[in-house]
Formats: sequence, structure tokens, C-alpha cells
Amino acid sequence: MTIFLAASLTSCKPGQTGANVTGSSAPIVATTQPSALTAAVRQLGELRVEAPGSMAGYARTKFGDRWASHGNSCDTREIVLQRQGRDVRSDPKTCKVISGTWVSLYDGVTVHDPTELDIDHLVPEAEAWRTGAASWPQDQRERFANDWQTELVAVTAHSNRSKGDGPPPEYLPVPAERCDYAVRWVAVKTEWKLTISSPEKTALAQMLNTCRERG
Repeated sequence: MTIFLAASLTSCKPGQTGANVTGSSAPIVATTQPSALTAAVRQLGELRVEAPGSMAGYARTKFGDRWASHGNSCDTREIVLQRQGRDVRSDPKTCKVISGTWVSLYDGVTVHDPTELDIDHLVPEAEAWRTGAASWPQDQRERFANDWQTELVAVTAHSNRSKGDGPPPEYLPVPAERCDYAVRWVAVKTEWKLTISSPEKTALAQMLNTCRERG
């Protein structure tokens, strides 16, 4: 499920490398498009509402301890950078992203140096654990942790490290990014069949309705 991706890579796929890769710039896709917002509102209404579960047994290693390999020296980090940037250039031998332009989903900052970016789990692994992932087998949690299509986002290191692991409304990005953030959050919860809390649903509904009113 990739309702927020404007386009796929034109010259590089997981497992391939390219000297000049142009990907979509997912953080600045116009989620005010009626179809994207309408889909998110519908999906939000279909998510199961439950109180968050216990953190008992949680450890980050339950989601794996490294990025997955996608062949030809490409790992998940490089794939996310390629997919979510514009005018991205990668080393043809190592797949390592050299340059490009990214807009950080959490703080709206434009970044040109990939070393300044963290690859973050939009729905934190701890939040996933509380809302369904505790009962998953290990391989499913590792797939979630490497889900570059819906779950992972390239963001500034500062914004990532000040985010915490709470859902909306405990954490919200800057106002300009909230439409995109809400659409993406609902997409992840839908794709992975995670539950939401009542306050979380209310906050997401408010964000999506505000986005629709702005048109």
C-alpha cells in the first residue's frame, strides 16, 4: 500500500544501483488531493480502536538489529533515500546515496546532504509493539522495521531524536507537515493491521478534516 508515493524510481529499484537516480519526494506530495485524504479518512474509520497494550517483553532487537540487504550493496537506508529524494545521485558501485534533495517530514527542513538524515520509523517500533506487533513472529517485525514503502521516512536527525515514541496527539510534526503525517500514519496502521487508541483517532480525524477543509 503506497498511497502517498507520487512515483516509483525511474532508474533504480531495490537490488539495483544507478549513478543518477531520480525518485519521488514523498514528504512534499500534495496530500490535500481529495483522493488521498478521502482514502485516509475511510481507512481511519476502519481501524480497530483499543487501549494500547503493555510494553512487557519489548526490546528494539525484537525488530531486528540492522537494515535489510536488497542486493547489489543496497540496504534499506539507501532505498529510502532514493525513493524519497529528488535528483538523487548514488555511487554505481556501492549504492550509497551521494546527494539529492529531501524535505524532512517532521520539521519541514530541506536537506541536501544525506549524512544529515536519519531513517525513522514513522510509527515507532514501541508504538507498534503496544498496538499489535507484540504478537507477531520475529520475521514479521523485521519486515515492518524495513518497510520502505509505507513505514520509513527520511528526516533530520534533530527532529527524529526529539520525536519520542508516542502517537498523535502526544507527538505532532510542524503544522505544515501534518496533512502528510496523518495520511502516512493511517496508511501504516492500516497496512500492518495495528490498532489505534481513542485519543489517537480523534487527533488524526481532526488533522485530516482540517486538511480537507483547506482543499
